[in-house]
Amino acid sequence: MQSLENKTVLVIGGGSGIGLAIGEAFAREGSKVVLSSRSETSLATARQTSEASANILTCPADATNREQIAALLAYTEENVGPVDILVYSAGVNVPKRFLEDHDDDAFDDVMNINATGFYNSLKAVLPGMRSRQSGLVLNVISVAGLRNMKLAGASYCASKFAQSSLGRYANLETLEEGVSITNIYPGETNTPLVDKRPTPPPPEQRAKMIQPEDVAAMAIAIAKLPSRATVPEVVITPRHMPIN
Repeated sequence: MQSLENKTVLVIGGGSGIGLAIGEAFAREGSKVVLSSRSETSLATARQTSEASANILTCPADATNREQIAALLAYTEENVGPVDILVYSAGVNVPKRFLEDHDDDAFDDVMNINATGFYNSLKAVLPGMRSRQSGLVLNVISVAGLRNMKLAGASYCASKFAQSSLGRYANLETLEEGVSITNIYPGETNTPLVDKRPTPPPPEQRAKMIQPEDVAAMAIAIAKLPSRATVPEVVITPRHMPIN
């Protein structure tokens, strides 16, 4: 198993939920972590509450803005080092998500953040990883990127299928160059995103969901694999949500 100590880990979408949990898990392993989010408020909260804050830096950036992603990469390289592991966990959804009432601008926002944001982030880190012939990208998607789900809504499903396809394609391009892309498909997960449902679930339902730390444990296991092994994709769901 590989040691994760002193690895440089950039988490985009790291201000809360799955991204924050993965960043904290890597920090506990001794990795040097940079958390990024559009929201400086969420990053400030993460810095204050994280038990692994000694190994964590934060830098705000909008994944849909290519100049900001370039600046984020420059910040990471200058303050921590070349990115060994990229985690893309930025994602949004909207309450009005069915075609009959979906706002056009909201559709564009969901597509841009969930899919184009991943493209921008991937394009930024891949040249360095390819030149070093080493790197891992953890692409946190959703089972809505494998199966159309009415509860997830039109834009979310479409964006997650696009994000999934891009991860699979990039893996085909880069495997022979020492870089791996792993698509992670969590099922129903207790994150702030579920507050965006038309009817947010009650606490007893949230308790039955996958928790962010469950996905983080999977991410760490993948990152620790020897370089000869790769995990193209992995699904993790609560027991009430099996994927056949």
